[in-house]
Amino acid sequence: MFSYEMLQSFNNLEMLVYSYLMEHKAEAPYMTIRELADAVHVSTSTVIRFCKKLGCDGYSEFRVQFKMYLKEEQASRRKMDPDSNLDELTYFFRTVSSTRYQENLAQAVDIIEGAKQLIFIGIGTSGILGKYGARYFSNLGKYSQYIEDPYYPIAMDMEDTVVIALSESGNTQEVVKLADRFKQHNCRILSITNGSSNTLAKMSDSNLAYYVSEQLVRKEYNITTQVPVIYLLETLGRNLL
Repeated sequence: MFSYEMLQSFNNLEMLVYSYLMEHKAEAPYMTIRELADAVHVSTSTVIRFCKKLGCDGYSEFRVQFKMYLKEEQASRRKMDPDSNLDELTYFFRTVSSTRYQENLAQAVDIIEGAKQLIFIGIGTSGILGKYGARYFSNLGKYSQYIEDPYYPIAMDMEDTVVIALSESGNTQEVVKLADRFKQHNCRILSITNGSSNTLAKMSDSNLAYYVSEQLVRKEYNITTQVPVIYLLETLGRNLL
């Protein structure tokens, strides 16, 4: 309901209305337009302009939309059941112990072992894990670095380089494009993604997939568990030893 573009369009007074709504979610949906305006210390016309910027005809429609927004937010929180998350992780660890998955891990280790250097790429949470992976493998004696700039220039071939690309969706445009540029310069691509039916997995020389439910807060912020990624990175490193 409150997109980045929408927030950017609010003036100072409208931002006060937004801030009040976010801080008083329990009572705000039941306030009249006059009560809301008095509480925020703005005019009712400011509240009306605020509502229209959100695509509502007036305050009455806004209250209905705001109540629906709060219900969806509460529903998404209820879905984040710790027990269901544990069940998914248990399933992941069972999958990893299978013969087929162990063969995939062995193939990935062989690719890493033959490289003179490792380059980790990823953005957001995956980028943070990329930094961790680069440090972890460097601690093991394998020269590694992390590139956080998705537009990093690549001007020469690097035959002895393995790029470890991390992406939860496997379709993040910036990561896919950067991986493709490395691939064009003779780098081998090893990807870790949530599932194997995505662009990054398909273009990789080797892919390690994990399967957990995607979890978003407010349909925007991804809080999908990254425990499988950390486990796979550390397992690759330990097997490399």
